[in-house]
Amino acid sequence: MDRQKSTLESAIEKAALKAFQPQSDAESRSEGQRELSTILSRSNTMALMSALSKLTQPDRVPAWLRVHLMDVLTLLPQRHDGVRATLEFVFSVHPSSTVNPSEAAAPQKQGANITMEALKLASSLLSTPPATIPPEQWFPGIAPQLLVLLDGKDGTDLAKAAAYVIGFGVLGRKQFGAPGTPGWKAFAEPMLSKINPTLSSEEPTQEPLVFSAGPDDVVDLRKEAILVEAVDLRNALRRLSSLLNSHPNPGLTKRLLTPLMLPLWTLSSWPPASSEFDAQYRNPANALLKIYLKISGSPEKFQTLLSNLLVNGSRNEPKLRWLFDMVGDSNIQVKRLRGSTNDAEIEFNLGLIESKSDAFIELLQSVGTDSDISTLFLSLLRDSLGATDTTQEIKLIPDAVKQEDPTVQLIKAKVLQKMMEKLSGQLVSSWKQMLELVSQILGESETSSATFNDDATAIALSLLNLVVTAPGFQKANVRADLLASIEKSLENISKLQAADVSQTARNLSLLLKYRDAIEDPSEQTTVLTDRQVEDRKTYNLAISYITQSDSPPPVRTEGLNLLSSLIRASSPILDIQAILVLLSSLLNEDDDYVNLTVVKLFTQLANRHPRSTTKEILDHYVDANELETTDTRLRFGEALLQVVQRLGETFSGETARQVGEALLAIAGRRAQRPKSKAKQDRQERLEQMKNKAAQDAWQGEVPDLSELDDEQTEDEKARNEFIAQIVSGWESKRGAEDVRMRASALSVFSVAIETNVAGLGAPLVEASVDLCLNVLTLETGPETGILRRAAIILILHFVRALADARESGRRLGFGLTDSSRQDIARVLEYVAQTDNDGLVQQHAKDVVESLHNWQLSTLLPSAAEARNDQGTSALTRLAGLDIGAAPSLPSLEPKARPKIEEID
Repeated sequence: MDRQKSTLESAIEKAALKAFQPQSDAESRSEGQRELSTILSRSNTMALMSALSKLTQPDRVPAWLRVHLMDVLTLLPQRHDGVRATLEFVFSVHPSSTVNPSEAAAPQKQGANITMEALKLASSLLSTPPATIPPEQWFPGIAPQLLVLLDGKDGTDLAKAAAYVIGFGVLGRKQFGAPGTPGWKAFAEPMLSKINPTLSSEEPTQEPLVFSAGPDDVVDLRKEAILVEAVDLRNALRRLSSLLNSHPNPGLTKRLLTPLMLPLWTLSSWPPASSEFDAQYRNPANALLKIYLKISGSPEKFQTLLSNLLVNGSRNEPKLRWLFDMVGDSNIQVKRLRGSTNDAEIEFNLGLIESKSDAFIELLQSVGTDSDISTLFLSLLRDSLGATDTTQEIKLIPDAVKQEDPTVQLIKAKVLQKMMEKLSGQLVSSWKQMLELVSQILGESETSSATFNDDATAIALSLLNLVVTAPGFQKANVRADLLASIEKSLENISKLQAADVSQTARNLSLLLKYRDAIEDPSEQTTVLTDRQVEDRKTYNLAISYITQSDSPPPVRTEGLNLLSSLIRASSPILDIQAILVLLSSLLNEDDDYVNLTVVKLFTQLANRHPRSTTKEILDHYVDANELETTDTRLRFGEALLQVVQRLGETFSGETARQVGEALLAIAGRRAQRPKSKAKQDRQERLEQMKNKAAQDAWQGEVPDLSELDDEQTEDEKARNEFIAQIVSGWESKRGAEDVRMRASALSVFSVAIETNVAGLGAPLVEASVDLCLNVLTLETGPETGILRRAAIILILHFVRALADARESGRRLGFGLTDSSRQDIARVLEYVAQTDNDGLVQQHAKDVVESLHNWQLSTLLPSAAEARNDQGTSALTRLAGLDIGAAPSLPSLEPKARPKIEEID
C-alpha cells in the first residue's frame, strides 16, 4: 500500500508540475492538466487525501505548485464520497485517535475511533468554505452526503460525527446557520420543509389548468398534487431526530422545532394504525414534540395546541395549502390542496375529538409541569363559567375572542372534563391564582337569587375548600383586599335561599375565619417567597429532566442548563452536597456533551463552595476504593483541572495541600491498587484458559490470522504492533497505577503550578520536581512516553512560574539555586539526546534553553527591581529550593501578566 501511495504521489507531482509549470508553453500545460485530471478522476478519494496532504506540506514542492495542489485538496469533500473520506482521513491521522491493531483493521461502519479533538478538526474542515468557493456552492455539495450519514446506515459513530458537523459546525454559527443563510438552506430546510412544506424557500409551482390524459383515462379535477412522498417524510423525521439527539444543543433544538410544533402534533396524535406506521411516523414525531415542549418551557404552547387540536396541515396560508394524507396502512404523504378547498375540510373532523383530546391529555401529563397544567386548567375553567374579567396572573388563550367558534368551545369543554378526571391532583399549583378565580365567580353569584348561578357557585366553593384545607395554608398570607372580597361574598351567599350552597358558604366562612387558630403552630411551615417558589419549581424541573431514565439528550442538557442558572444566581434552594453527588454520577456516563456541561457546573460550584467541590472531585479522581474506570477518573481529572484554573489565586491553603498531595500520590511510582491487581490476575487466568481451549481445538499452536491480511504492509504492521505495545504497557505492571492516570496527575499539577505556585508551597513543588526528574531518568520505556512528556511540561511550568514572579516583583518564599538548576539542565540535556520520543526530546530542549537563560538574567535587574531601584538579593541556598530567596529567573513570556499578591 505504501508503494501505491508513493506511486500516486509521484504521479500527481509529475502531472501537476507539467500542468502548472510557469515556464512551459500552453500546449504542454494543457496536456499536463489532462493527465492530472485523469489521475484524479481514477484515484480513490481517501488515497488522494493522503497523497495531497503529504505533497502540500511545507518545502515538499515549489510554492507555486503547492497553491494549486491545496486547491485540489480543499475540493475533495465535494466528490460523491468526499465527506466520509474527509472524516475517516482526519480520524485516522489525528494524534488523539491512536487505536490498537484490532480496531484499526475494523471496517469504518463498525465504528470509528473518534475523539473530540479530531471531530472538531474535521468539522472545521467541512463547515468552513474555502476562499475560492462561495458558501452558496460549497454547502449544497456536502449537505446531501452529511444528511445521508445521519441515517446511521454507515454506523452510529459516523452519524454522530455528521450531526456534530451540521449542528455545531454549520447551524451553530450565525454566519451560516441563521434562517435564510446558505447553511440553513442546505441542511435545515431540506429536513424541515419535508415536515412543513410552508417552510420551503422555493416558490410553489402553479396549479395546472389543463390535465393531459389518454382517450380512455378518467381525469379527477379535484386531485391534489403530492408535495412530499412518504419516504421523504420518514427520512426527515429520522434525520432530525438523529441530529438533535446525537449532540444535544437546546438552542438549536428550539430553532429547528419551533416551526414544526403543529405538524408534529398532527403526526403524533394521528389515529393508531399499524406498528410499522407508529415506528416510522407517530413515535418519532411524538418524541420530537415532547423534546420541544420540555425545552420551550412555556404554557402558551399547550394553549396553542389546544386551539389547533384538530388541524391537519397549513391554515390560512395563501402561499401554500397542504395536509397530511394516509397512504395504505403504514405511510403518510403531504398533499397540496387546490384553492377551492374549504378550510373546514382540513381543520375540523369532529369524529377525532375523543382521540385527539386523549392524546392531548397524555402529552400534557407527560411533559407539562404543574404550572403548565394549572394555568391551562384555570383558563379553561374560567371560560367555561362565563367569566369576563381577566386577572394579571391568569393567562388566557392568545387567540380567544368574544364570539368563539362552537367547535373550539366543544373541544375546550371536552379537554376540561378529561383534565378534571385524569389530572385532578395537578390542577392547582398556585393557590393565589385559585383564590383570584374564586373571588371573581363568587362576586358574580352573590348579587341576587335572580342571577344566581348555582353550578358556578358550587364549583367556586369546592375550589375554595380545596385551597383552605390544603396543608400549610395560612390566612395571614392572603392579600387583604382579596380575603375581604371572598369573606363578603361568602356572607352574602350564605343568606340566599339555595340550601346546599348557602350551608357550604357558611361552613367555609367559619373555616376561613378560624383557619389559622385550628392549626398547630409547631406544624406551620415557613412561607416561601415568590423567588423561592420559582427557584423550587426550576430545581424540581431540572432534577426531573436530568434523572428521568427516558429523557432524551437535549432535555437532559436543558435540565443541566436550568441547574446552572440556579447555581449562578446562588439560589438558597440548592442542596450543594446532593448536586455534587448528582454531577459525579453523570460524569460516569460516556456522553461527551453531558460531560462538558457537568464540568462547567463543577467550576461554577467551585466559585461558591471550593472546598466541598474540590473534595468531591478529588475523591472520585483518587478512587481509593477502586470503583471507577480509568476513563471516568480521567474525566474527573479534567474537572479538577478546570476547577483549579477557576480558583486562581484562591487556590491555596488546605485545599491546595490536599490536591497537591493527592496528585503526587497518583503520579508516584509506588502507588498500589490491590483490587486492580486481583482483577488483572483474573483476566490473565481467563485468557490462559481461552488460549488452552483454542490450542486443544487446533491441536497445536493457534495461527495468527492477522498475518494473513494482505491489506497491511510491513510498515503498517510494525506501527500497529508498536502502538499495541505502548497501550498494553499502560496497565502491564500488576497492581500499579495506570500510566495514563499518572500522566494526568502530573498535568493537573502543572496547571496548579501555573495557576498559583505560591499556594502549593515549597515542599510540594520540590517533591514534584524531584518526581519528574526520577521519571525522566528511570522510566524510559515507550509505554511511559506520555508520562515523560507530562514531567517535562511540569518542570517548564515551574520555571515559567518563577520567571513570572520575578518579573512582577512577587515574592514566593522560595526559588531555584544554581546547583539545582544545573542538575535539572544536565538531566534534560541527556534526555534531549537519548530519549526515544521525539516530543519528549523537543520539550527537553525548550526547558534547557530556558534554564540556560538564568546566567544572563543574573546580570540584569528584573523589571520590578528596575522600577524599585533595588539590586538583586543574595540567595540562601538549600538542597533543591531556596527558602526565602527572591526568584531571579528571566521572563519566558513577551509580557508578564498582572498578578494579585497575597498579603498575610
